[in-house]
Amino acid sequence: MKPTTANNPADADAVDDIIAYHDRTKHHPERYARGPGGLDWATQPDPFRRFGGSPVLKLPLADRDDTPAAAILFGAGAAPPQPFTLDALGLFFELSMGLSARKEIPGMSWYLRINPSSGNLHPTEAYAVLPALEWLPGGAGVYHYAPRDHALEQRARRSPGAKPDAVGFCVGLASITWREAWKYGERAFRYCQHDVGHALAALRYAAAALGWRVKLLPEWDDAQLARLLGLDRTEDFADAERETPELLVRVMVNETAEPALSPVPDAPVEWFGRANQLSRSHVGWPVIDEAIAVSERKAPMADRVKDLRSHAAWPPPAPPACAHSSGQLIRQRRSAVNFDGVTGITREKFLAILDTTLPRASAPPFDAWPFPPRLHLVLFVHRVTGLEPGMYLWLRAPADAETLRHAFRDVPDWEVPADLAPTVPLRRLGRGDLRDFARTLSCQQDIAADGAFSLGMLARFEPVLRERGAAAWRELFWESGMIGQALYLAAEAAGVRGTGIGCYFDDVLHRALGLTGHDWQSLYHFTIGDPVEDLRLRTTPPYAHLEMGDGG
Repeated sequence: MKPTTANNPADADAVDDIIAYHDRTKHHPERYARGPGGLDWATQPDPFRRFGGSPVLKLPLADRDDTPAAAILFGAGAAPPQPFTLDALGLFFELSMGLSARKEIPGMSWYLRINPSSGNLHPTEAYAVLPALEWLPGGAGVYHYAPRDHALEQRARRSPGAKPDAVGFCVGLASITWREAWKYGERAFRYCQHDVGHALAALRYAAAALGWRVKLLPEWDDAQLARLLGLDRTEDFADAERETPELLVRVMVNETAEPALSPVPDAPVEWFGRANQLSRSHVGWPVIDEAIAVSERKAPMADRVKDLRSHAAWPPPAPPACAHSSGQLIRQRRSAVNFDGVTGITREKFLAILDTTLPRASAPPFDAWPFPPRLHLVLFVHRVTGLEPGMYLWLRAPADAETLRHAFRDVPDWEVPADLAPTVPLRRLGRGDLRDFARTLSCQQDIAADGAFSLGMLARFEPVLRERGAAAWRELFWESGMIGQALYLAAEAAGVRGTGIGCYFDDVLHRALGLTGHDWQSLYHFTIGDPVEDLRLRTTPPYAHLEMGDGG
C-alpha cells in the first residue's frame, strides 16, 4: 500500500506529484533539465517590481555603521534591541533585502543585493505588515519593499482604529517564478525556493544586527498569505506576472510585550497600486505551475506545524574570528565567480565556517526555524591544511547518524578524523583527491574544484514529505538556502568567499554514496575558496542614484 500523509490520499498524490517534478528537473551528465536553450535578452525580466499609484514612503539610508560586532550574527553574544523607529526599519530592510553594490562594464551595469539569488535574478519579493506607528504616515497596513529606491510602497491601509502591535511587525515573502524560468526553465522553481531560504536567513541576520529576533509562522497557509499581501487581487496584476506566496515571519523588536493574536486586517482595507509588467512576452512552463499547485501550503497541513523543533545540545558557537561589524560583513557578501585553484584554508577556519551551519536553538539564523534539521553536508575537501583530502560528512542532526551510515552503501569509511573533539560532528567517508569528481558533479564547473572545499546538501526527503505533505518540499529547499546564507557570511568572516551552485548532477552524488530511492536527495551545492576578482568590473556604491536624485 502506498504511504499516505495524515491518512489523506489526496496528500499522498500531491507528494507523488512533487517527487515527480523533483525527478523531472534533475540534471544528468547525458542531459540537462529542460530549459529555454538560449537567453532571449529582449524579454529579460525587470529585476525590480513596482506598484504604480501606491503611496511611497522613502526609508532612510544608514549614514554611519553603529552595528555590533559580526560575531553576534553567529550567536556569539547578542546586541541590545534597538528602538522601533523609521531609521531602524530602514536599516533592517537595507541589511536584508537591499542593494549591496552596483557593477559596471562599458555599456552595461547591474545591481548586487544583500540577499543572494540564483543568476542574480531575484525572484523574491518582500512585504512588510506594519502596525499603527506615529512615524508611519500611511498608518497600519501592508507595504511592498522596493529595493532600488529603498522605499515602502503602500499596498493596503487598515482601519484607522487598528490596534498597534507592541511586539513588532511581520514580513511576507513571495516569488515571481518567471524571473528564474526566463533563464533556467523547468528547474527554476527549485531556485526560487533556494532564494526564499536565502532571504529568510538574511531577514534573521539583519534583525540580529538590530538586537531583534525573527520567527517563521508556518501556520499561515498560502491562501491566507495571498489575501494578507494582496497577491490574490487579480485586478492589481492584470498585465503583470503573478507572485506565489511563500512564507510569513514575525519580527520581534520587543519580546517583553504580548504579541497580537494575528496580523490579519480585521477591518475593511483600502488597496493601492498596480504591479508593473516585468517582460513584454513570456514562455510558459506548465510543469512549474503544477509544482506550485501541488506544493501549496493548505490549512490541514498548517494544523501539523506545532512543536516540531528539536535541537541537539551543541557546544557554544565558535564562528570565524572577524574584526568587522555585523553591518559591514553583511554588506560585503558577494558570490565568488572564480577561485585561484591554489590557496587553501586552515582546519580551524574550515571548522569555524561549518560551525555556523549548526542548528542551535539560540543562534541565528536557525533560531528562526521551527522545524528539526533535515539536511547534512557532504564535503569534498581539497585544500584544508591539517585535514586529509577526501569526502566528509558534516552531521547537522546527530540522531540521523546510524540511518545515514546504513544508507551510504558505497562509502568505505565512517570515522572521526584524528585530534578532533568528540563534539565536532565531522565524519570521514573516504580519502583521496576528489577535485575531478567535484568538478564533474557540479556540471563540469571548475569553481567546485578550485576552492578549498565544496559540498552538497543532502536532505532527508521522501519520509519528510510523506509525514508533512508536499508543501514540505519547499521547506527543505528553504532550509538549504538558509544554510547557504550562513556559509556565505561565515566565508566572508573567515577572509575567503563562497558561492552557491545550482547546476549539479543530483543522482551522480547519490550513486557515489550508494543511495537508492528517494529517502535522501541532494538539494543544493556550495563551494568556498580564495576568489579571483574580475578586474574588468568597476564597483560603485549601491545607492548613488538616490544621492543624485534618481529615484526611478
